[in-house]
Amino acid sequence: MSSPTTDAPAPTQEAAAAPVATHTGKDGKGIRITEPAMKQLAALMQQQGNDKLLRVGVRSGGCSGMSYTMDFIDSAAIRDDDEHYVYEPDGAPSFRVVSDPKSLLYIYGMQLDFSSALIGGGFNFTNPNASQTCGCGSSFAV
Repeated sequence: MSSPTTDAPAPTQEAAAAPVATHTGKDGKGIRITEPAMKQLAALMQQQGNDKLLRVGVRSGGCSGMSYTMDFIDSAAIRDDDEHYVYEPDGAPSFRVVSDPKSLLYIYGMQLDFSSALIGGGFNFTNPNASQTCGCGSSFAV
């Protein structure tokens, strides 16, 4: 059994970025959503009213060939083959996210973040499945 070393790494000029806390669906699967995005989605969900869900998907188009879609839908619009994920943000009501199986092939494991910056703010997608992304951050290629 080896003992831990006490040598600290040499200090660097740049501080390492703090890890971003993310949430996954209640089952531990689905799209990863950062805390800022969770707060923004919870606020938007309350504005939308009861019985709304967030549909996340992809469609053809955009600078790189495919673009992300996000929209609030009525629960009656859920299709039989949709995947359902329940998210439970701290201090806010839980909400559901749905995605069609074809979109999930492209976005499974994607991270959804939110920034309130004046330039480049809004929802941001980080997709491990994308081979290239557009500068706007809302389109990608695989």
